[in-house]
Amino acid sequence: MAELQFARPDFNRHERKGVPEVILAEHKDVDQVIEITRRFLEAEGRAILSRVPPEMERRLRAEFIAFDIEWHPVPRAMVLRRSGTTPPSLGGRVGILTAGTSDVPIAEEAALLCREMGCEVHTAYDVGVAGLHRLFEPLEHLLNQAQVDVIIVAAGMDGALPSVVSGLVDVPVIGLPTSVGYGLGGQGVAALLTMLQTCSPGMAVVNIDNGIGAAAIAGLIANRAAAARREHPRNT
Repeated sequence: MAELQFARPDFNRHERKGVPEVILAEHKDVDQVIEITRRFLEAEGRAILSRVPPEMERRLRAEFIAFDIEWHPVPRAMVLRRSGTTPPSLGGRVGILTAGTSDVPIAEEAALLCREMGCEVHTAYDVGVAGLHRLFEPLEHLLNQAQVDVIIVAAGMDGALPSVVSGLVDVPVIGLPTSVGYGLGGQGVAALLTMLQTCSPGMAVVNIDNGIGAAAIAGLIANRAAAARREHPRNT
């Protein structure tokens, strides 16, 4: 396979790291994305794309009509697969919460990658601090019924929800600030700073709108926990 002049696809990243490479489609030339996607499909039978613009979506659908296409309209993400291929099932369990509905696109981006890493994903949206009573039932489900290994909490505005969740649970929490907010401190800056200044132990923070980064950390934690359950089944 001839090398591309404009990219060096990391075909064995999933085997090496447990996290597949995701093609960030935004800001890339359409023809470049099509060629990178083709290389992943040839090498691995799967290509994962995030933040796909509308025109690029149309071109990808037309170019790869022979492949199975899974389209996620809210985060504008796409997974293409060779027919007959499926995501792995490794047993990790990830919970995802959002403070508001505006945070859902970034949360869904994280959910997609967690599933592609072989995790079960359990979500509950719009449970933020403006109506904190909405949090308790979903949180009880994540901890007691789903028994998640890690929780991603996406929030914009003041970014307070991840700290609240981290103060209540005994699993790692990943704060995911989103670019939702007004005026001074808007575009996720206030949310990021709030999460970085948390006084609740057990919480990590990724950059603004970095759903892929949050998912990579969560998936690795969850799949490592699942491997431990398989090794020591009496402790599950």
